Formats: sequence, structure tokens, C-alpha cells
Amino acid sequence: MKISITMAKKPKLKRPIMICAWPGMGDVAFRLAVYLKDKLKMEEFASLQAADLFPPTGVWVDNSVIQLPVPGEGKFYYYKNKPGLSDLVVFISNAQPLLELCGEYIWRILSLGKELRIKRIFTFAAMPAPIDHTAEPGVLFSSTDKKINDELESAKLGLRALKSGQVSGLNGLMLGFAKEAGFEGVCFLAEIPLFALQMENPKASLAILKKLSSLLTITVDVSGLVDQAKFMEQEIEKIIEFINNPEQQPPPPIGEDEIDKIKKSLNLYTKLPQSAREKIEKLFGEVKNNVSKAGELKKELDNWSVYKEYEDRFLDLFKKPKAESQNN
Repeated sequence: MKISITMAKKPKLKRPIMICAWPGMGDVAFRLAVYLKDKLKMEEFASLQAADLFPPTGVWVDNSVIQLPVPGEGKFYYYKNKPGLSDLVVFISNAQPLLELCGEYIWRILSLGKELRIKRIFTFAAMPAPIDHTAEPGVLFSSTDKKINDELESAKLGLRALKSGQVSGLNGLMLGFAKEAGFEGVCFLAEIPLFALQMENPKASLAILKKLSSLLTITVDVSGLVDQAKFMEQEIEKIIEFINNPEQQPPPPIGEDEIDKIKKSLNLYTKLPQSAREKIEKLFGEVKNNVSKAGELKKELDNWSVYKEYEDRFLDLFKKPKAESQNN
């Protein structure tokens, strides 16, 4: 398994803090990190390649020509903060690797962190909650040490400690490995509505960014995320209005200008993170050999609100083969 880091330059940093982000529920972590990188005009200095950890699960069709997707790639960026404040290093990957094989992948990131003398690592995640899409998301935290918990609680940023639970995917696993390697680790989790798990949630990213910028003393223009959050809220309102009033005349076809505006504004679409889809496929395979795991599969489908998408396949798991049915 080939994993490599290519470093174009080694930046000289003072008391650097690292932020790591991968796509996940609500795209909260990934969108926040990309936004922060763009607004602070951070400079790329290294990249991580691990093609073996990103096996293709489908193909792309472009101009009627089929091609394999490009493996996920991670990139490192840095930002020189004001004198007296900690500099930032941000690692962003556009996809999550195979979780069961990600140990060496994470150690490579942490090794670079040690080389840069990083002490603390931040990750972000979404926390499904019974809240309305118009509500201001609460932000919870979890860390690798009780002293850090006390520090965050005393900072009076309006954060709530996560007493128990799970942070799935690389945005959670990274901190488990980081703790073993001697790093301090913090995860900020923003609430997202239970009914919108598969939709991008810029309001949750914005809620975390406000807490983070106060904690790290960085100035970031958040107007872009504010606009995206408003746009998403309006789109959800349209969906709710249509559900509550199905007898209304459907809206006219969307014109090309509006389609282009939507794409540029938010890239809004319902999607299932690659890591979640891979877990579901793995569970389907396990249920074929052990039907007692069907409950675990059903729970996973319900957690992501995708049971309807997989319903026929799920029910097929319990159908007897024709030959067997005829013999019984």
C-alpha cells in the first residue's frame, strides 16, 4: 500500500495548530476548512497521495465517454498569524479513504505534524439533533484530555461538552490516533436537523467557525457562509411549502440562469458520504451470510434516512431462492 507526502516547502511556523477535515455528514467539516483556507488565502505547501485507499466505486461519464474517478487527495496549507498568535496548518482531503485501512494514512499526517512541531489538532463534525432548520445550531466539543475540556469550558464561548456518543469517520478517528501519538485533540460538533442529514449545512459550519475564530483569535469574513446559510434555509422552506401544499401548481421549469446560480451558490444536492455508502455495502454483504445482522443494516439505513433508496435490496435479502421455495 503506497502512501506518500510530497512537500514543496517547509514553512517556518510559530506554535502552529493543525486543522484536519474530510467530507462527512452535512459536509460541515469539509466546507468549513475550505472556506477558512480560501478566506485566509492560505498557501499550499504539501500533498498526500494514497490511491490504494480510494478504490473507485463507480465511473464518471463526461461527453458520453466513461472514465475512472481520480483518487482522493489531501493537501496541506499554512497561514502566518499575527505576531504573538499561533500559526495555522490546514489539511483538507476531498474524500474519506477506506476506514479499515486508514491507520498508516493517519500516521503519515501525524508524522508531518510532529515535524512541524504541532501540539494541538482540531477536527469538526455534525451532530444530528431534533432542531428546526431555522434554529441557531448549538456547538458541542470533545477533547483528548480533561484539562482541555476545562480550558474550553472556562473560555465562555457558549460551547457544550459532549458527555457520550460517537464521532464517525476520519474526523473522529484522527483524534483517537492523535492522542496515542501524544498530540492534544479537539473536535467541535455542530447540530444539524435530523431531517436534513444528507444536505449541505453551511449554518452548522458557520456556527463552528465563529467559536473557532474566537478561540484562536483569527479574523475571518463570514459573510459568504451567512449568505449560503440563508440560501439553504430558503430552499428548505420551498420544500416544506410544497409538502404542506401539494395541490398547488408546480413551479415553472428552472431556467439555465437559475441552474447556474444554484450551482455556483451552494452546489446543493442530496448525497451520501462515500464512507457511509461503503459501510452500507459492507453490511449488505454481511447480511447475506448472516441474516441476524439485518437489524444493524436497517439501523444504518435509518440513521442516514436512505431506507427508501435501498428498500428493494433490503427486502430481497429475506426472499427464498425459487428452487428452495418450490421444495418447501
